Amino acid sequence: METRLVVISFFTFACFAGTGLAWKFAKVTHFSWENCGGGKDPAVIKSLYLKPDPIDIPGDLKVSVTGSTSVVLSSPITVNLTLEKKVVGVWVRIPCEGNIGSCVYKDVCSILDDVIPPGQDCPEPLFAYGIPCHCPFKMGVYTLPETDFYVPDVELPYWLTNGDYKATGYMTTNSQELACVKVSFSLTSS
Repeated sequence: METRLVVISFFTFACFAGTGLAWKFAKVTHFSWENCGGGKDPAVIKSLYLKPDPIDIPGDLKVSVTGSTSVVLSSPITVNLTLEKKVVGVWVRIPCEGNIGSCVYKDVCSILDDVIPPGQDCPEPLFAYGIPCHCPFKMGVYTLPETDFYVPDVELPYWLTNGDYKATGYMTTNSQELACVKVSFSLTSS
């Protein structure tokens, strides 16, 4: 559970526009989440809290999360992410472009190894709380107590815009569903 990566990734996913300008987001509002595996998935988020609401960008963010897995999570792990934006009252699927949008990440373990090379300690606060950042993830409960993060100013491509978004992520291994999480939020640019 690379909490920081997951949270920042969901904030940076968005949609298309057409002004040719870069956008800076000032606020994330109406953040909500839920497990969507019907209670059958071996890996679940038990709790996830983000404060404040709205989240100012740039600004301070408090995060606490607890997740559990009843199986060892090991390679190959695939994450299939579907991102949608509400356009004139209709949810429109955002295509995958530059690994942002509705994308399939075929080897999450390898991606984690690229971000944090094997043999290197996990970054704080993961290290302090014994939360792994490399596969395999042992069976058990992982908890990040309320922790302060600074969310930097994020400049996004011109085709990312204000609006309401929802994302659904399915984590699988060898076609077996391990987890499903839905997230929704709104973005407002400055």
